[in-house]
Amino acid sequence: MAEKERLLKLRKKMTAKRPKFVRCESWRYTRVKSTWKRPIGIDSRMRRKEKGVARTVNVGYRGPKKVRGLHPTGLEEVLIHNLKELEGLHRKKHIVKIARTVGGAKASKIIEKADHMGILIANPGKYKMIEEELLITPEMRELEELTEE
Repeated sequence: MAEKERLLKLRKKMTAKRPKFVRCESWRYTRVKSTWKRPIGIDSRMRRKEKGVARTVNVGYRGPKKVRGLHPTGLEEVLIHNLKELEGLHRKKHIVKIARTVGGAKASKIIEKADHMGILIANPGKYKMIEEELLITPEMRELEELTEE
């Protein structure tokens, strides 16, 4: 476990040093977006890796293999679409990420079950707010209005 934590710290340090890879001459023309594409021109200074030109994507910039693809907590991220997919997950190995296509009601049920199982959720934010809104019934709103007056 200590080695995993060391590698996660190393990955964080490497990520901070890693340059932002941009497409060739995206800084020059507005029509060229900055998303990475490999330079292929025969005279391209970027392809030839000359001095003073933006860096290109390289194997040397990758993170440590043992922690590659893991969540910053060191747990394996699992994308969840329904309650059935929560079965078989272990709280010390996995962290849940609720898919963006999941609605508020189903997401709140997933959060409830995950909390009961002790599994962490990577993106509970917006679903927690929806859950709180669902808990407030129209009768409760009327009572709040009456007490305010």
